[in-house]
Amino acid sequence: MGMSAEDERAASPRDEEWPEAEKAEKLARGAALKWASGVFYRPEKLEGLGHYRRRETQRNSSIQSRLKSTVQSYLEGGLQQMRELMEEHVQLASVVQVLPQIFSVHEVSSHILQLLHGQHLLEAHVELMMVEQLRDDILSQLHLRGLSSAQATVLSYFGGLQDLNESLAKQLWDIVGSSLRLVREDPVVFVTAVRIIEREEKIDDTLLLEATFLPPGRPKGWRQKFYQVLQDTITGAHFHAPRMDAEGPGLAKHLAALQKDIVSELRVVKDLMVQCVPAHYNILSVCTATYHQALTSHLQEILREDLDKQGLFLLLEWALRVYHSPEMMGHPDLLPEVDVSALDPLMSSELVDQTERRYVMKVKASVFEWMQRTLEVEFKEWFREEEPETDHQGFFQSALPAIVMQMLNENIQVASLITDSLQQKIYNMALEELEAFLGRLREALVQCGKEHQQDRAVPKYYISHLLAVLNNNLALSNSTSSLHPDTACREVPASLQAALDRMQKKATQLLLEELLQDLQPLCLQLPSRKWLSGSQLVGSMCEVIDKYAKDFSRVRKPLFTLLLAESELLVANQYLRALLQKKMVCKSREERGQLCHRLLQDATQLRELFCGLGLDKSQQSLEAVFALRELICLKDPALLSLEVLGFINKYPDVSDEHISTLLDIRGDVSKEVRHVVLEMMAQHPQVLPEGYRPIFSTILVPVPELPFCLRKGKCA
Repeated sequence: MGMSAEDERAASPRDEEWPEAEKAEKLARGAALKWASGVFYRPEKLEGLGHYRRRETQRNSSIQSRLKSTVQSYLEGGLQQMRELMEEHVQLASVVQVLPQIFSVHEVSSHILQLLHGQHLLEAHVELMMVEQLRDDILSQLHLRGLSSAQATVLSYFGGLQDLNESLAKQLWDIVGSSLRLVREDPVVFVTAVRIIEREEKIDDTLLLEATFLPPGRPKGWRQKFYQVLQDTITGAHFHAPRMDAEGPGLAKHLAALQKDIVSELRVVKDLMVQCVPAHYNILSVCTATYHQALTSHLQEILREDLDKQGLFLLLEWALRVYHSPEMMGHPDLLPEVDVSALDPLMSSELVDQTERRYVMKVKASVFEWMQRTLEVEFKEWFREEEPETDHQGFFQSALPAIVMQMLNENIQVASLITDSLQQKIYNMALEELEAFLGRLREALVQCGKEHQQDRAVPKYYISHLLAVLNNNLALSNSTSSLHPDTACREVPASLQAALDRMQKKATQLLLEELLQDLQPLCLQLPSRKWLSGSQLVGSMCEVIDKYAKDFSRVRKPLFTLLLAESELLVANQYLRALLQKKMVCKSREERGQLCHRLLQDATQLRELFCGLGLDKSQQSLEAVFALRELICLKDPALLSLEVLGFINKYPDVSDEHISTLLDIRGDVSKEVRHVVLEMMAQHPQVLPEGYRPIFSTILVPVPELPFCLRKGKCA
C-alpha cells in the first residue's frame, strides 16, 4: 500500500532521524499477528481473550517503564556536562559581576585608612563592612564547594583588612578609655563609637546564629571589649596605693580623693553616659560593680602594708561606714539608681575580723606604752619631797586612775564608731591591759616597799602615797564597770576583780607593816614585871595607833573601816603573841590576880580606843584577850576543861600548844588537869566557820616570831 506525497513528507524527517524505529515497529506488528493467529484459531479460545489482554497490557507497561528508565539514564548522562557548564557559567557570571569590587579592594582600603586618619569613623566602618562582606561571601562560597585550598589566596588578597580593623579598634578603645570626659565634652564621638560597636555585635550575633561558616576574626566580641576597656580605665585611674599612703595622714588623703572621684564619676555615668548607650548595656550597674570590685582589691592591697593603728581604723571606718553613707554610695545624687546592697561587701567578714584584730594589737601596744609611762611618772612622784595631791574632801589621790580610765574609755568609744564587734574586742583588750597594769603596779609597790625597809626615811611620804594607792585602786574598781558600753553587761570579770583585790591587799599590808614596825618595840616589853606593875606601855601603843588612824582617815570610808579593822586585828594578834611566846608564869595567886587586872586594863583601853575610832565591839578581835583573861582568872583549875571548851568553840583556830601555854601561865595546873583538858580538846576537834577572822593560827609557840599575816595562808 503506497503512501501519499504528504505522508512521505511527514515521515521523511523521522525516517531520516530514526530509521531503526520503523523497522522495529514492523517486526513487532508481524510477530504480534503471528502469535494472535496461533492462539485464537479456534472459537473456544476467544473466551480467554480478556485474560490475555490484561497480561499483555501489564507486560507492555513494564517494557515501557524500562524503556523510559533507559532513555532517562541516557539523557541524564548526556546532560551532566551541560549542567556543569551551566554552573560554571553562573559562577563566572557572578565573578564577573563582582570583579569591579574585587579590583577596587586596595583602593577602598586606602580610602578607609584616610577616613580613619581623619577620624571619620562611621564612614570608615561602613566601607570596612562592605569589604569584609565581599571577602566573607567569597570565602563562604569556597567553603561550600570544598575549595579550602583557595582560601589562603583570598585571605592574602584581603590581608589589609586586619590592619584596618586594628586601627579602627584602637581608636574605639581610645574613645571608650576617655568616655567619662567625652560624654561631658563631646558625646557625639562617644556615641559614634558605641554605634560601631553595636553594628559589629549584631553581625557577630547573626553569624553565630545562622552561618555554617565563621569568617576569620569572628566573632569580634567588641561589646565585651568595650566593657573590659571601660573597667580597665576605671581601675587604672584611681586604684594604686604607694607605700607612703600606709601611714594615717597619707591614707586619709588618698581615701578622701577616692570618695570624691568615685561619686563624681558615677554621677556622670548616671546623668550622661546612660543616655549615650543602649539600655541593655546596663552601663550604670556595670560601672558601679567595677568601682566596687576595684575598691575591694584595692583595700586588700593597702592592707598588705604594715599600717599603723590610725591607718587600720581609717580603712575599717571607710569600708564599713563612709562607703555606704550619704557622702558616698548613698549620695542623694546617685540614689536610687546606684545600689551596692546586692554586691558582696567591700571587706569580707573574715577580713574585717582579721583587720579588727590587727587594730586591737596596735591599740594594745599603744595602751601598754602609755600605761608604762603613767606608772613611771607615778613612782617618780613618790620620791618627791611633797605629799600626794588630795581631792576636794581631803582624800589622798593621784592622776593615775583618771589617765588610765580616760585612755581606755576613749579607745572603746572610738571603736564604737566602727562595729560592735570591734568595740567588744577593744573592751576585752582594755580589761586585760588594766589587769596586767595592776600586776605591774603591784610589783612596783613591792619594790618600793623593799627600798623603804632599807631606809624608812625614803620616800618621805611613803604612808601618804600608800593611802593614795588605796584610793586610786578604789577609783579604778568603781569606774571599771563603766567601761562596758552596754549598761546591762557591766559586771567586772573575776580575774580583774582579783587583781584589784590583790592590789588593795598589798597596799594594806605595807601600811600595816609600817604600823607593826612602830608597835613592835613596845610589844617587845610585853609581858614584864614593869608592865605588870602598871607602866604606860599600852598608853604608848594607843598613841601610835591613834597617829596611824589619823593618817588612815585620808582614805575613803570603806577603806578606812578596812584599815581600822586590820589594825585592830594586828594589835590583838601582837598582844596575844607577846603573852603566849614569852610564857610568863604566875608564881602565886596574887600574881595571877595582878595579871588579870593588867589584862583587863589593857584590853579595855585598847577596845575603847578602837570604839572611839569607829570600830564596833562586835568587829574587834580584842575580845579574845578578855576571853583568855577568863581562863587565867578562873579560881578552880578543875573547871578548866569546861571553860576551855567554851573558849575553843568561840576561837576554833586555837591549838593544843596555845592552851598548854595558857595553862603554863597560870602556874597552878596539875598534870592530871592538863591531861583532862587536852583530852577534851582531842574529843572536840573544831572546824573554822565561814567568814571567821583567824587570830591564833598566826601565833606559833614557842618558836620565834614570824612576819605578821593578815589572814591565815595569805602571807605576802
